[in-house]
Formats: sequence, structure tokens, C-alpha cells
Amino acid sequence: MTMHTAHTRLAPSLPATARTTWPLLALALAAMLLGACASTPPPVEKMAVAEAAVERASSAGTRENAPAELQIAIGKLTRARQAVANKDYEHAGHLAEQAELDAHVAEAHAQSVRSQRSATESQNAARVLQEEINRKIVR
Repeated sequence: MTMHTAHTRLAPSLPATARTTWPLLALALAAMLLGACASTPPPVEKMAVAEAAVERASSAGTRENAPAELQIAIGKLTRARQAVANKDYEHAGHLAEQAELDAHVAEAHAQSVRSQRSATESQNAARVLQEEINRKIVR
């Protein structure tokens, strides 16, 4: 007596391995589709970290010494907020991470500009002092 299951009756001409493989493939496809439909949770932590980084970078020194870099960070944070409002949480998370990194870049660039200015001022002061020393020695 031969037992016929639903998939053997539907595909009697297929080899036995194909008849057992098709249901497994269908099950795997269904699992992938369900996984793709699972929603990404809101990036609450990433947004909070990005907000704090942009807030910290929004100092007067950074606004003065790295305005373009700061504006990029602010723009990405704004776009991340909009993505959250649109429930595009995956995109919002990526934008929040980028905003955080851009805020750090703005801070680092501002610090670099301040350091360069300070070095230039020190060199100028040393030059003026050397000129004064040279004038007093010549007399």
C-alpha cells in the first residue's frame, strides 16, 4: 500500500528528492518573507546619542571655527528626525549614526583651527620677542 501525501499527488512526475525539497523551499521562503516584514524598532538610543553629540558640538567655538561641518551634522540629525516621523526607522538609525560622527568631526575640526591659531600666535610672539632681543643687542 502506497501512502500519498498532498505534495506527491500534486507532483507525481518529480523525483522523490524534489518532492521533499519543494516544501522545505516554500517554508524557507515564507520564513524569509516574514522576517522581511518584521519592523525595525525605533532607534531611540541612536537618536539620543546623536542629539547629545550635536548639542555638545553646537558650541560658539564650533559654530565659529567649523560651521560647515556642524551644519552637516545638524542637517543629518534633522533628516533622522524626519525619518523617525515617517516610521523609516532603519534609515533614521543610519542618519543618527552619521549625525553623531559628523558632530565629532565638527568638534575636532574646530579644535584643530583653535590649535593652529594658538600656534600661530605663539610663533608671532616668539618672533616679536626675538626682534626685541636683537635690537637691544645691537645697541
